[in-house]
Amino acid sequence: MATFRELKAQMAELEVQAAAARAAEFEEVLADVRAKVAEYGFTERDIFGSRRGRPRKATAATLPAKYQDPKSGATWSGRGRAPDWIKGAKNRDRFLIPS
Repeated sequence: MATFRELKAQMAELEVQAAAARAAEFEEVLADVRAKVAEYGFTERDIFGSRRGRPRKATAATLPAKYQDPKSGATWSGRGRAPDWIKGAKNRDRFLIPS
């Protein structure tokens, strides 16, 4: 049975061999890909798509207006911070948009 040191040395040697084999295969594959890109005229967009990176989050649909300022005609959905024209109102019913 091999000792720990012998096995450790074998592992280091195999890691060196694996890195060399990967580098050789990498160059072959890269040359093949470059040849096919040149042959078929692929662009970066063809290969990687129109957008790289993380996909965008879906944007929430805008909510229909629930309140309307009778003076300016400005509307508010009732979500988020209340606009100045309705902020101080004790009863918001008079600003409701009839449905």
